[in-house]
Amino acid sequence: QVQLVESGGGLVRAGGSLRLSCAASGSIFAINGMGWSRQAPGKQRELVAHITSIGTTDYADSVKGRFTISRDNAKNMVYLQMDSLKPEDTAVYYCKMGIKARMVGAEALYWGQGTQVTVSS
Repeated sequence: QVQLVESGGGLVRAGGSLRLSCAASGSIFAINGMGWSRQAPGKQRELVAHITSIGTTDYADSVKGRFTISRDNAKNMVYLQMDSLKPEDTAVYYCKMGIKARMVGAEALYWGQGTQVTVSS
């Protein structure tokens, strides 16, 4: 059984910063891609940032230059540093990881429970 637990959400004023963390625990052999998605009220979930197992990153156009994704493979964690936050960044943020529980077997996609980020104007 694998669990992802997020932390770091909250309320911040426009222009401020927050850092989200996500820790994976349980039966883990290897973690490939890690990422963050978000879902605002009435909108579809959208990918915000992604990082591969070798550290290659990709960002949604709306957050490029403001958000930074990073990972700590030794701790099975992924982070999202969010700077210059805007009210339109308000959403529930979800982490996700592609995890292999065993050396032989398929990778499965796991999601965290979500953490609320609210940016006031």
